[in-house]
Formats: sequence, structure tokens, C-alpha cells
Amino acid sequence: MKEKGFKLIMQFAVMLVALEVLAISINMFYAPHNVAAGGATGISILLEDALGWNRALIVFVINIAMLLASYFTLGKETTARITVGSLLLPVCMAITPSISLVSDRTLAVIVGGALYALGVALLYQIDASSGGTTVPPLILKKYFNFKPSVSLLVIDTMVCVMNIFSSGIEAFILALFSSVITLLVMNYIETGIDRKKSVYIMSSHLAEVEEIISESLDQSYTSLDVQGGFSGDNKRMLMLVVENSEYHRIIGRIREIDPQAFILTTNVAEVHGGQY
Repeated sequence: MKEKGFKLIMQFAVMLVALEVLAISINMFYAPHNVAAGGATGISILLEDALGWNRALIVFVINIAMLLASYFTLGKETTARITVGSLLLPVCMAITPSISLVSDRTLAVIVGGALYALGVALLYQIDASSGGTTVPPLILKKYFNFKPSVSLLVIDTMVCVMNIFSSGIEAFILALFSSVITLLVMNYIETGIDRKKSVYIMSSHLAEVEEIISESLDQSYTSLDVQGGFSGDNKRMLMLVVENSEYHRIIGRIREIDPQAFILTTNVAEVHGGQY
């Protein structure tokens, strides 16, 4: 029970950090330059610019409406999962100072997009959400089998387009640019930052290559039974995962043994588990 309680506390702490990062990206980077890059927070920036309404209050109203829609269409379990984040995000926005940390709009959306991606990625890590416009795609998926990613892209694009009427074409371009940055940074964070390389090797001197890998390079590997597509011959292929810093040294040693060795290299985002 103590372990479970500690886990819940840590998850809540991560959620608070993630939501505050989102609030900082909005209040200190996007909003001061009137760039709405999508979502409920983007809508709040547009309405504040057009009507002078409070951003945090707008996000709160949107999130409440989405929670009600989720409750009646998606059920209690999904609604419970997004409730805390939906209610706390506007609170974080309300208590976070609304100041401009950088004067350049391009730099602002770059940093803002990266921070926003970090916040969302942290929420994903604990299976949480900030609610808002993430709810309609789930509803469309349930009743019309639309892909949530496509639906969310359409909604965010519509919010980005509204920048044209609010702050001009430059804000629209910057909003799209920021969305791309957010997508790229999120993808990088979600798949891990400990990048490695996976190397596949076939050689007529495979025994010598194995000796070099296991003894001289102190590197574990996996032996795979394969069949040549052209010759139909049964062969063995070695597969090993190496650090980026070690890649060229290992390839160099293999080439010393067999300059004609077949070597295929791919990038690996994340590796789990031990040696087999």
C-alpha cells in the first residue's frame, strides 16, 4: 500500500510539473506574441486578443464543457483520467506570470513549442491529459471511427488558421511552425534520448568477426539464422546494438577482417532488457 501511495504522489507531482511547463509555454512565449498554435490554450489566446477575456478562465470553461461531453459520450473511466489535468491547467495558467521572456517572435515559438512538447510528453508518460480539444477526437473515433490524430490535426489547424484574422499571416505561419516543432520534440522525447545503432552483419569470415566482437570489443550480439533470397543458401547474421560513440570503431575492426562484409545499420530509439 505504501508503495502504491508513493507512486500516486509521484504521478501527481509529475502532472503538476507538466501542467506548469504548459502554462509557462503559453503565458511567457505564445500569448505575449499573440500566436495560437492549437488546442484550448490557442483558442484562449485568440479570444483574449479579440475580446480581452481572461485566458485561464476561457481554458477552464472549455475544459469543463469537454469534461461534460466526455462523461456523456466516452464514459466515467476516460473522464476520470482527464479530469485532474483539465481542472489544474487553468489554475496553473492563472498563477503563472504572463510576461514575455524573449522579444523575437520566432525564438518565442521555438522555445514555446519545445516546452509545450515537454509538458505533453510528461503527461503521456503517466497516462494523463490536459483535456480540452483532445476530447472531440476521442468522441469522433468512438462514433465515426475517425483517427484521433487526424481529427486533432484538423482542429489544431483550424485554430492556427484563425491567427490570420487575429494577428495576421505571420502569426499563422509561426503557429504552424510551432506545431511542427512540438511534434518533432514530442516524438524525440517519447522514444527516448538514449539513441543507439543496431548493426546487422553478414560475412564470409563470420567466426573471426564474432571473436573480435565478443573478445576484443567486449560487445554482446545475437546470431540469427537467415536464408539468401537469391541463392537460397542458409546463412548466419549477427545483430548487435552499439553506442553511437562506439559505432565507427566497431565497423572499422569488422572491415579490417572482411572489407566485403555486408553491414546494415539502423538507428534505435530505445533499448530495454539485458544480454541474451
